[in-house]
Amino acid sequence: MADEFNAVLELLRGESESLEYAYAASLLYYHHENPYKVIPQELKYHRNLPAGRFFSAWLGRLMATQAHWADVDVVIPVPLHWLRRWRRGYNQAAVIARELARELGAAVRTDVLKRVRRTRSQTSLSAEERLHNVSSVFQVRRPIEAKHILLVDDTFTTGATLAACHKAVRSVLGPSVRISIATLARVDM
Repeated sequence: MADEFNAVLELLRGESESLEYAYAASLLYYHHENPYKVIPQELKYHRNLPAGRFFSAWLGRLMATQAHWADVDVVIPVPLHWLRRWRRGYNQAAVIARELARELGAAVRTDVLKRVRRTRSQTSLSAEERLHNVSSVFQVRRPIEAKHILLVDDTFTTGATLAACHKAVRSVLGPSVRISIATLARVDM
């Protein structure tokens, strides 16, 4: 997953921009035959917050045993557009982010990134369409002090959404801040 994510970042990179390798973690490998695929679906579409918290905490405990996550000091969930959040009643990425932050001893910041326009669902889009769908969708509302930021979403499919968030954060905070990603599930494309 990290290699796939870094390949997407490379596609979006400007000529004079340098990139540091971004680490990635996911708990579940999501494909059509895997019975665990219902876990992120239950969290996202059926409001099964206890299951989301349980599996997110599990991922956080696994991450906490690895040295390259030891310096994560800020966890930022991918924001939903305000209308989608209002309709759903919660942000599934924030549920995951809170558990990861608790296990990693980091702060959760839901006030850093903002989704500035609504996008259509990415579920039926190709990788290229996903990149276009989320380009320039995220903005940093307030800069923060951090040395290692963990961006969190529910599912990694092509990496387009997390790459758009990464680009927004990187453009404001600069190259000195490490940025990594974590998701509950990784989709088998």
